[in-house]
Amino acid sequence: MHATSHFGGGIGLALAGLMVGLLVGLTGAGGGAVLTPVLVLVFGLPALAAVGSDLVASLFMKPVGGLVHLHHRTVRLDIVKWLTIGAVPGALGGVGLITLTGSSASAVLKPILGVALLVTAVAMLVRSRLARSAPSAPALRPWPTALVGLLGGLLVGLTSVGSGSLMLVGLTLLYPGISNAELIGTDLVQAVPLVGAAALGHLLMGDVRLGVAGALMIGALPGVFFGARLSSYSNGRLARGALVAVLMATGARLLWVV
Repeated sequence: MHATSHFGGGIGLALAGLMVGLLVGLTGAGGGAVLTPVLVLVFGLPALAAVGSDLVASLFMKPVGGLVHLHHRTVRLDIVKWLTIGAVPGALGGVGLITLTGSSASAVLKPILGVALLVTAVAMLVRSRLARSAPSAPALRPWPTALVGLLGGLLVGLTSVGSGSLMLVGLTLLYPGISNAELIGTDLVQAVPLVGAAALGHLLMGDVRLGVAGALMIGALPGVFFGARLSSYSNGRLARGALVAVLMATGARLLWVV
């Protein structure tokens, strides 16, 4: 049986893309953290193929949300630059590390992904607490920002998780005064070169199912557009709460269910 026949084939993938696109546009997070486990657990893809296909879909999805925020001037381009300096080599390094595991890559990746999801869920809870008391607009902190990019890029290259959710947490810790709209906009724009580097690495390694990525994009592109538009009218708290619950459930499933 073909992997994607587990749940409606192309139609199911498009619907999954739509829901994840809305979540990413609204909160700036949830792309790899939700979509990769869904591809593994619901659609039956091998873990490496799920990571690679998710990254290619995200490569087209993230710019749509980023352009909406650029139009509304809710992006800190100075922060984007320093995140990218660390994130691109980090992502390529993560892909390189995965290739060292050889034929056992998918088996190794599942527990890594499970841990990443649980860490992300806790980190998002921390971010929601920190965001409640924000001081004045923060000044740029170049090298700590690049370090956050490096660590986030490494995790994205390994698992496809973190380009949104973990980066949001890192940005909140470094820049507690940044507005919610700027946080989401900056996160979406910095994710474009980060996801691009990781997606290129997985394409070169043959880890991408282009048919899966294309079906995901049919739903994800309109989803992220409308989600990004909605984010200017909502603080995203409800969506982030739902995302944390999904992350904890899927992380536990990947870790403890054989």
